[in-house]
Amino acid sequence: MTVLVTGAGGFVGRELVRRLLAEGREVTGLDTLAAGIPEGARAIAGDLGDAAVRADALQGAESIVHLATVPGGAAEADPDLSRRINVDAMYDLMLEAAALRPGLRFVFASSIAVFGDPLPAQVDDATPLSPKMVYGGHKAMMEQAVALFSNRGMIDGVTLRLPGILARPKGPSGLKSAFMSDLFHALRAGEAFTCPVSAEGTIWAQSVARCAGNLANAMSLDSALLPPGRAVTLPALRVTMGALVREVAAQCGTDPSLVAYAPDAALEAAFATQPPLATPAAERAGLAHDGDLAKLVASALATLS
Repeated sequence: MTVLVTGAGGFVGRELVRRLLAEGREVTGLDTLAAGIPEGARAIAGDLGDAAVRADALQGAESIVHLATVPGGAAEADPDLSRRINVDAMYDLMLEAAALRPGLRFVFASSIAVFGDPLPAQVDDATPLSPKMVYGGHKAMMEQAVALFSNRGMIDGVTLRLPGILARPKGPSGLKSAFMSDLFHALRAGEAFTCPVSAEGTIWAQSVARCAGNLANAMSLDSALLPPGRAVTLPALRVTMGALVREVAAQCGTDPSLVAYAPDAALEAAFATQPPLATPAAERAGLAHDGDLAKLVASALATLS
């Protein structure tokens, strides 16, 4: 089975492509630049908004994992670019894929940003979408498109809403939530770090390896187990930033007092006030979190670059 992975050179994309190749699958990786796409995949460099690039990428594809996106902060700064890539290009990709192979499995990486903020006292399978940011709004639009195309038999869609994924490579990412990964780099290097949310702030987190495993599982799960909208929130651990700092410091052999807390009210509200999370639909479909905080941190550190 040839799998097309868009955003294959990104943080999650690289981990997923490596996993699929290790399973013996043929992979086509599409990204803006070919340099980040793991060796072994058929690498295609180009703009997702370019019909010719999409046509090349779709050759032989029997399933698709769609990760390519203009991320949160970048989408907010350039809504037109977000619409072109996160909405228009994805819509066209689904149309073109359905024309070539009707009913193919299409896994869409959405985001918990579709819930907006402030969040209710608990988030579960019945929580309505109420996005506030451009990024979350566009993701919510495309969740509906996946459901529409699936209901019409054009694709067999699965939407997974990703929580905070740890730990991203060092450097600019366009994500306002990048501080969650930055603290890993600082503590591993024994450097001081100022955390922009409080020690009591709560986040939903999952390691990149566990995320890649869930995406791989989504390629073959029984879509009849999903809600009518084909969308589920990935199971995640709910942890405080203070607990995360202490666990990362312990596993890196550094002092947690290297981290100072200087909460930014907007960041805290958007990314560190996550309430209890219940994900029974995702769990019935075979999707999972890391198990506990120690396992999450160990997994994140093992893939840190």
